[in-house]
Amino acid sequence: MLMLVKRLLSPLLLLAAFFVLVQSLSAQTGSQLPQFGMTLSNGRFFNSSELTKDKPVLLIYFAPDCDHCHTLMNAFFKNAASFARAEVIMVTFTPLSEVTAFTRKHQTARYPNIRVGSEGASNFLRLYYKLQNTPFAALYNKEGKLVASYRKNPSID
Repeated sequence: MLMLVKRLLSPLLLLAAFFVLVQSLSAQTGSQLPQFGMTLSNGRFFNSSELTKDKPVLLIYFAPDCDHCHTLMNAFFKNAASFARAEVIMVTFTPLSEVTAFTRKHQTARYPNIRVGSEGASNFLRLYYKLQNTPFAALYNKEGKLVASYRKNPSID
């Protein structure tokens, strides 16, 4: 009888430990703004530690050749003044030449709170957020805690 209990209890304990681990990991993933880096269109490396403290952060992950991203970005830049109190980070995985073309098209230099860059082949943010599609948006409060994330066709509203 004791042998049977040990045989049943051992896998159950392992299973329970697994579920506790998975829940603690999923609770942590995305709850805090991750430390990341990207290369800006001017070639300078930007690290998330350079973000202005005590400001909300809107992180938008996009691809310059994505139709849904074009729709989101056109709407965003029509309302860019509404985001003046936040740090806006626009990140892509595409080459720097595409980032530069994007920044020229949307004249992002006019907005001191907007930074656009490429994370290149590191794909850190793509993996961190487990992205399958673009665009993706995540909104963090001024303490750096996740308020909301939008995986499918985020709306500017």
